[in-house]
Amino acid sequence: MASYYNEHTVLWLNGEFVKASEAKMDLYSQSLHYGYSVFEGIRSYKNIHGETKIFKAKEHYERLAESSRLMNMPYTWTVDELIAANYEVLKRNNMQDAYIRPVVFAPANMSFAKNTESFIAIQVWEMQPFLGEKLLRIKTSSYQRPNPKGFNIQAKAGGHYVNSILASQEAKAAGYDEALLTDMNGFIAEGPGANIFFEKEGTLFTPALGNILPGITRATVLELCNELDIPVEEGQYSLEQLKEADTAFFCGTAAEVIGWESIDETKFPGNWNDSISKKIQTAYKDRVTESSQKSKVKSKNSLASA
Repeated sequence: MASYYNEHTVLWLNGEFVKASEAKMDLYSQSLHYGYSVFEGIRSYKNIHGETKIFKAKEHYERLAESSRLMNMPYTWTVDELIAANYEVLKRNNMQDAYIRPVVFAPANMSFAKNTESFIAIQVWEMQPFLGEKLLRIKTSSYQRPNPKGFNIQAKAGGHYVNSILASQEAKAAGYDEALLTDMNGFIAEGPGANIFFEKEGTLFTPALGNILPGITRATVLELCNELDIPVEEGQYSLEQLKEADTAFFCGTAAEVIGWESIDETKFPGNWNDSISKKIQTAYKDRVTESSQKSKVKSKNSLASA
């Protein structure tokens, strides 16, 4: 079992810096009982200048606020306040390359009445790429993404991820590395916590918004495609179209950009190291570490800073 904290770890809880081992939440919280919470997954990196930079901090904290609004959770914090607190948490834990988890959670409330307050915590820990660094063997899940009319699917809400957990556990129990979920109409959607792109004859394809989380890493990949003049299309794609691709990859803050070896029993024929997908993987790593001046990729958007 991974260890996310020790007796020295500090987190930010409702405006105060406290030891993780001493932090408390109400066991009657609506978040614990009903999964009623919203969160973000963010990464910080030590850049080529030795500085600690949080990648797209502003975008992540804006999405946290929007997720709270979509889930009817009171939200009183500013982007600048949370970014500043985040950098201080990193500093107090002596971390630069870190995974960051802000979570907004609810008070004690066993009814479904709207709350008048919310609580917030910012936690950090060290984490390697979530899905490793080897090409992945993917299994099409028997689980589907929830009907977007049943949820505000664009919110990054805690309860939505029960779907992801079940799909991932199913795939791993069958001997695969991760799952791919389809939407309610059978089109490919996303992985548990990651968006998908696939490559065919020099063009990248990715599911359109509507049944997927609007990933910040996904948006970054689209930016990179624009900068590198890589054609990319958004639409609805079948499993059959995916299985005819040359290469494919997942992208997400935790996973970063990680390629696939196969989907179900279909192995992708493209050489990953010579692919457009690999070019995106390299460009993404350059972007988050601010190493893009060493490559042909020119950054249009600087990393968020404190």
